[in-house]
Amino acid sequence: MTTSSFWYEDVGLEKRPPLAADAQCDLVVVGSGIAGMSSAYEAARFGWRVIVIDRAETIGGVMTPRTTAHLATELDDYYYYLIKARSEDDARLYHESQVAAVNRIETICRDEGIDADFARLEGILVPAEPAHMRDLQQEYDACRAIGVDVEWLDQAPIPLPDGTRALRFPNQGRFHPLKYIRGLIAAVEGRGGKIHGGTVYVDHQEEDGGVTIETEAGHKIRARAALFATNSPVNDKVTIHTKLVPDRTYVIAGPVPKGSVPDLLIWDTLEAYHYVRLQPLGETEDLLIVGGEDHRSGMANDMDERFAHLETWTRERFPSFQGARYRWSGQVMEPVDFMPYTGRNPGNRNIYVHTGDSGQGMTNGVAGAINFAALLFEQKAHFAELLDPARKPVAGTSLADFVSGRAEDVANLSEYLTGGDVASVDELKPGEGAIIRRGTAKIAAFRQDDGTVIERSAVCTHVGCIVHWNGLEKCWDCPCHGSQFQPDGQVINGPAIRPLAEAD
Repeated sequence: MTTSSFWYEDVGLEKRPPLAADAQCDLVVVGSGIAGMSSAYEAARFGWRVIVIDRAETIGGVMTPRTTAHLATELDDYYYYLIKARSEDDARLYHESQVAAVNRIETICRDEGIDADFARLEGILVPAEPAHMRDLQQEYDACRAIGVDVEWLDQAPIPLPDGTRALRFPNQGRFHPLKYIRGLIAAVEGRGGKIHGGTVYVDHQEEDGGVTIETEAGHKIRARAALFATNSPVNDKVTIHTKLVPDRTYVIAGPVPKGSVPDLLIWDTLEAYHYVRLQPLGETEDLLIVGGEDHRSGMANDMDERFAHLETWTRERFPSFQGARYRWSGQVMEPVDFMPYTGRNPGNRNIYVHTGDSGQGMTNGVAGAINFAALLFEQKAHFAELLDPARKPVAGTSLADFVSGRAEDVANLSEYLTGGDVASVDELKPGEGAIIRRGTAKIAAFRQDDGTVIERSAVCTHVGCIVHWNGLEKCWDCPCHGSQFQPDGQVINGPAIRPLAEAD
């Protein structure tokens, strides 16, 4: 992908060599983001021999650095929605998981000596328009019912629409995600764990009380247990993916004079909501980080307009903002009932999965690790039933929204019968990609800077949806389940594990 976040530019990414031979361990973790590394840390801390593998050469370098790293215990989909979809007890328990996650990050930073710029601060939910006060009132009532600390504010750090108020949530947090990942790498390796980049999972077998992971290079890892923490699971094609929808989100970041913007978490009530935080830069400046403009992955290619909207929104509310120095995008997996899927993979005894983080990947990833560790060591897992990947969708608002999202998958199938984005490759400019119909086939065509054209099948190798061109990140996105491919068809992000096929 072409964009680079502030986190990348600030500290870079650590690389680890590929797995070079067969190996044995107690736990193999597939995926080195916040969920995978946090889980590896918890297992290593209790003496388990751990191996972490990742498709990317860099560790923690796929989606974790594309976050804004809010540590919020307030649910971005609203607790009153969760109560409608589940119950007050479930909403209360989910809130406890988020509190536990922020506390765990703080504790690990202290115990391992990780300077990840962790700080406690307040979160402010502001109405985007007067009509949204009804949502805030319902959220206030829901939070009070389940014991969430919340209060009304008559004034907020950004201008409020006339006649409105904001909600204040104390004791939230923020940190630097890559500094934290670096600390986890050191902690895992310091306890004997092995970490391998450039190591591609292709298959697995569960047998004889353990799991064998097979890699693209042919090397195998035999373990007592396996955890798949790859944002979108790569270990099956149906069970979890039918309960997830991929969304793409956008972020800008630029300097502001220190003290000109309060050090808070701020988010609003739009459907594709804006979310704001600061990152300390030095004695005179902070970095203002603003995200939003979300859409279904693969269903829009107007990224310049979305970044322009973000910058306009930011300048109107933060006059000290000096312009975007960084721009990047990320992908989040939206679950049917607002909560992640983390625990034993349905139908397996020693295979675990973590996915469905929605817009709260940092806290959900760490909460998942807490839950996973309890299950791994046969302890009472406080959140196990709530976050169980095998849980059934429930009737109500969340299910209706989810069915609407799944309609996009059905619509994608009709693309087998439609024309292409352009009539021929002659219309492609250097650096551009587009879908072309050639006979009965759909072709994903990309023109390189030297004028040569790369052609691959446009059929995603996960379950056969048609990919779409992402002009910002210069990659192919699958709108059904979130797979991403380089212009030459190589996999960037799962659930696909095989590259796009050669074009017929």
